[in-house]
Amino acid sequence: MSRSNEGVVQGSKTDDPPSGADAGRGGAGTSGEAGSDFLQLDIGRVPAGGRTEWLAGRLRAAIADGTLPAGSRLPASRVLAAELQVSRGLVTEAYQRLAETGQVSGRGRAGTVVVAVPSRAEPPAEPPAGVPRATGAGAGPVDALRALPCRIDLSPGVPDLAAFPRTAWLRAERQVLADLTPADFGYGNPQGAPALREAVAGWLARNRGIRADPGEVVIVAGVAQALALLSQVLRETGVTRLAVEDPGSLGARQQLEYGQLEPVPVPVDGAGLDVAALRASGARAVLLTPAHQFPTGVVLDGDRRRDLLGWAAEGGLVIEDDYDAEHRYDRAPVPALRALLPEAVCYAGSVSKLLAPALRLGWLLVPARHHDAVLAAKRYADLGNPVLAQLVLARLMDSGELERHLRFLRRRHRRRRDAMLRALRDRLPGARVHGAAAGLHLTVTFEGDAFEDTALASAALDLGVKCHPLSWHRFRPGPPGLILGYASGPVAEIEEGIAVLAAALRRIRP
Repeated sequence: MSRSNEGVVQGSKTDDPPSGADAGRGGAGTSGEAGSDFLQLDIGRVPAGGRTEWLAGRLRAAIADGTLPAGSRLPASRVLAAELQVSRGLVTEAYQRLAETGQVSGRGRAGTVVVAVPSRAEPPAEPPAGVPRATGAGAGPVDALRALPCRIDLSPGVPDLAAFPRTAWLRAERQVLADLTPADFGYGNPQGAPALREAVAGWLARNRGIRADPGEVVIVAGVAQALALLSQVLRETGVTRLAVEDPGSLGARQQLEYGQLEPVPVPVDGAGLDVAALRASGARAVLLTPAHQFPTGVVLDGDRRRDLLGWAAEGGLVIEDDYDAEHRYDRAPVPALRALLPEAVCYAGSVSKLLAPALRLGWLLVPARHHDAVLAAKRYADLGNPVLAQLVLARLMDSGELERHLRFLRRRHRRRRDAMLRALRDRLPGARVHGAAAGLHLTVTFEGDAFEDTALASAALDLGVKCHPLSWHRFRPGPPGLILGYASGPVAEIEEGIAVLAAALRRIRP
C-alpha cells in the first residue's frame, strides 16, 4: 500500500523520533504538549521505547469497550502523528498491529476502518463477556454475541439473508395490496389470516406429510412465541417440568425457563433422544427436534420414534420443533411426528430459516384439548400477527414460489456445506464433524482435548469470527466443540473463517 493513502501501511518498527517535516512540527523530544483530542490521547509521559505498544493498546481498549465501534474510522496516520508529535511510522506500526489481528482494515483513500471485535494483548484468564458460560434465563449469551460486530459470522441458525426473494415478495405484495379492501386493514383474526392458515395446511401436507384443517393452525411470531404460548398453557394445566434434549438449543431452554418451566435434560446419542431416559425422568412433556436434532444433526431413528410415540400414547405430550427439516442434502425426508400421532404432538415451524427471521412468521398445531387455551394465550399476547405479511406469505406458498426458493437454497447451501467440510478437513484435520446430511450448520468436536471451547470461541471472536461453543448448549460435560453455520456467507468467507479458527486453536491449545 502506498504512502499516498491513509490505510494501514508498513511503517517503521521503532519508536524513533520524527525527522524532516514531522520534526518541524515538534517531535518526541520537543518540549511541546504531545496529545490528541482523539480518545484524549496523552503520550507525553509514555517512555519512548513503549509508545507503539501503548498506542496500539489504547486503540484495542477503545474497540473493546465500544468507543470505536465497527465501521468507525481512525485518524489519518500523518494527522495523528502530528498531534502526538511522533513519527508517522510509529502510528502506522500501531495500526498495523491491529490489522494483523483483524480489528482494523486499510481501505485505501477511505482510511483505516474498525472492522471487528477486539483482540487482547494477553489471552484472557476467563472467557470474555461476549462468550461466557451459559447460565440462567436472562437475555443470554446468544443475544449478546449476535449484537457484536465481526468480519465473518459462522453462528448457527443464521440463514442466507442475501438470498431473500425480494422480487417475488414485492410482486406478491403488490398483488395482495391490489386485492385488499379498506376493511382488510383493520384488526385481523388473532388465530391468523384465514388465507395463510389454509396455505400453511397445504404446505405441511405437501412437504411434511401432516394432514391438518386450517382451523387447527395458529399463526405465531416464530417458534419462540410458540414455546412461550405452550409454556403458559402447560403451566396452567399443572405441568412444571419439561424434558429437553441434551445437548439442545440454549435459546429454547431459556425460553422455557422464562415461561417458568423447569427444563429436564435427557441425553441424545447417535439415534436421537434416549426415550428410556425420558421415561425415567418423570417428565410429562418433552421438547425435541426429531427431523434434524440441534446441534448434533442426528435424526430420531425408527425404534426411538416408536418408543417415543408409545410414551406419548400413554399420556405424554411431545412438542415437535421441526427445526431445519426442509434443508436436507444427503438423506430422504422423514415424516413429522405430528403426522403420526396428532392427538399427542404439538407441532411448531416457521419461515425464519427459509426466508428470514425478520418476518417473525411461524405456525403452531396443538392437540384439540389445548387449542382453545393456546388461541386465548395468543389473543392476549398480541391480538395476532401483522396481516399484510401473512397474506404475502400465503401468496408465495400458494403460487409455488416458496418451493422454488427452497430448491434454489438447497443447491446453494450444499455448495457452502461442502466448502466448509473441505476447509475443516484441510485446516482442522483432528476435528470430528457431526450433522453434515442436513441443516444449516455443522458441529465439530475435539475428542481428547482439554481446552475450554468457550476459550476457543473467544479467541476466534478476537480475530473477527463468530461461532457458538458447544458447551453453551449442554447440561452435562463433554468434549470441547464448536457449532458452525455455513448458510449466511459465500465460499471464500467460509474458507477464511475456518482458517481463522485453526489459528485461534493454535493460540489457546495447551
